[in-house]
Amino acid sequence: MKLLGQKHMARDFDRQTAELQIRIAILNRFTALGTPATQPVV
Repeated sequence: MKLLGQKHMARDFDRQTAELQIRIAILNRFTALGTPATQPVV
């Protein structure tokens, strides 16, 4: 979260919630890209 900025840009609570959900989606995408795809060796 620190890399995406510590401060909320929106003032309204609902918009802050949406902003956090977007940030979480970005972090989840970064995590998915960094996870190796393992395959069993037969």
